[in-house]
Amino acid sequence: MVVAGSGLAGLTAACDLADAGVSVTLLESRARLGGATFSFQRGGMTVDNGQHVVLRCCTAYLRLLERLGSSAGMAVQERFRVPVLAPGGRFTELRRIDVPAPLHLLPAIARYRALRPIDRARVLRAALALRSLDPDDESLDSHNFGDWLARHGQNDETRDRLWNLITVAALNGHVSQVSLASAAKVFRTALLDAPDAADIGIPRWPLEDLHVRPAEKYLIERGGRVRTHSPVRGVTPVRDRFLVRLDDEVLEADAVVLAVPPETAARVCPERAGLQRWRLVRLGAVPIVNVHVVYERPVTDLSFVAAVSSPVQWVFDRTDAAGLTTGQYLTVSLSAAESWLTTPASTLREVFLTELGRLFPEAATTPHSRFFVTRQRRATFRQSPGSNSLRADQRTALPGLVLAGSWTATGWPDTMEGAVQSGHRAADLVLAQLAGGVR
Repeated sequence: MVVAGSGLAGLTAACDLADAGVSVTLLESRARLGGATFSFQRGGMTVDNGQHVVLRCCTAYLRLLERLGSSAGMAVQERFRVPVLAPGGRFTELRRIDVPAPLHLLPAIARYRALRPIDRARVLRAALALRSLDPDDESLDSHNFGDWLARHGQNDETRDRLWNLITVAALNGHVSQVSLASAAKVFRTALLDAPDAADIGIPRWPLEDLHVRPAEKYLIERGGRVRTHSPVRGVTPVRDRFLVRLDDEVLEADAVVLAVPPETAARVCPERAGLQRWRLVRLGAVPIVNVHVVYERPVTDLSFVAAVSSPVQWVFDRTDAAGLTTGQYLTVSLSAAESWLTTPASTLREVFLTELGRLFPEAATTPHSRFFVTRQRRATFRQSPGSNSLRADQRTALPGLVLAGSWTATGWPDTMEGAVQSGHRAADLVLAQLAGGVR
């Protein structure tokens, strides 16, 4: 059988199928595997295309790393803690305590000095109201999270200094841009329903070593084949099989998993698959921009930190993961980055070197040896009101042709966890079909 696409969804599906004894050919259109999560070499250091983190509630992804033998490359906090640089140079943090949810976050909010005491009280009231929402309630998807927050007493300060801190990072959109259903899923699953769910995991290793190469090795050891430079141009059903058309050949397959972006799925799927192409097109895309700076000596002892009321959103120390032995390599991760996507690197240099110098006084007087920018133009789909209703079911109208990807109807936001879950689901659907089961 054929799995098209080597992102996390495709790698997961291929590994599951190989484990079940299925002969798998994994096709990737580009020269490298990894999809939206990959690494590359630059100036003797290993650079991830973007800063990817997980939470303890991302159980499918964390189990995948264990299965691949690479879980040591993910450092998960023993207890949720987010350092925050607030206006006026104030340092504060969000930290949970070991009591049942949602009480575990009450002290964190009560002591959050980025907000005035009266605004902290507003946040607590809204958080309790948010916990009463059901993320599976389809009616919530048509509503705007920002409007809901306004109805529950939130002002500009609480939105800017707390709600957006999480929403922008998790949903790649500001509170006024995202679906209430998606926001409810994030806040309930990660922060409000279980005390340890939001403990943060940050890769110690490059993504290439964390899951890309281990998954490739895992697949090949089980008889799978991996082909790069092999874009799928079309899928045609012929009796009980499929013809998968590449640039210069046609492969036969008894089943196909299309773990590709939605626009590619819409283009290559046959009409009989029943995809509503207009829905996939309407999902759209939102960029993420990453600013990379290598300082000649360390400028902060924080492994990561968030900033509020600043052009900087999140800063991560990637020195060790990149393989550097001197200096300090910081990555500034900018989600919902439409305003930065086409900004010249020279302007980004001026803005972010200045701001990093303000946030970290040592950075203002420390020379930097490297500065560069990476841009993910289509980092996630646009998780706006109504977006969940546009996401495709992984089943198609053609038995044996299955979709996978974090953009499908996983019930999760567009994340690594959602991608892995979709890969498992795709493999289950294929195995049921091959066994003659009912879909």
